[in-house]
Amino acid sequence: MKIGYALTGSFCTVSKSLEVLKGLTSDYEVIPIVSPAVFGTDTRFAKAEETIKALTEICGIPPVNNIKDAEPFGPSVKLDALIISPCTGNTLAKLANGITDTSVTMAAKAHLRNDRPLIIALATNDGLSQNLKNIAALLTRKSVFFVPFGQDSPVSKPHSLVCDFKKIPETLDMALAGVQLQPLLN
Repeated sequence: MKIGYALTGSFCTVSKSLEVLKGLTSDYEVIPIVSPAVFGTDTRFAKAEETIKALTEICGIPPVNNIKDAEPFGPSVKLDALIISPCTGNTLAKLANGITDTSVTMAAKAHLRNDRPLIIALATNDGLSQNLKNIAALLTRKSVFFVPFGQDSPVSKPHSLVCDFKKIPETLDMALAGVQLQPLLN
């Protein structure tokens, strides 16, 4: 099976996502995809070049990093599933509102045209505020599945939601069967 694995700019969770990805490459052919933020932003968590190098080593190929190269994921490059991990609130809002302006949102749009599973591994500081409506919109969308999530720091960041990255493989298995992994809320 062939899956896409897309990273967006929740920089503090990228390392957790990459750990999960390592395990998936033994069972799946994985095509990596990165948002412009991941491709070009150095942060206190990692330099962009280091992240891209690690992703390339894990998957064996460099990541797709532009809209032009992401567009074929629907019409000609068929993925069995696409995982966005981590998925920022910004990317979530774009998906919910049909905005296609990055490699990740283009890959998702192209992929969803085939009604194949899109798995969202959420990591956003505004999940229980501005982005709650976008979570609700995507929960009702055919072929969209969420990795179970919860508040990561209810006292200091009361609106923040982060998925349980360890549940990505199980969520993927269930999504391939057309079922949302439960319980959804941790």
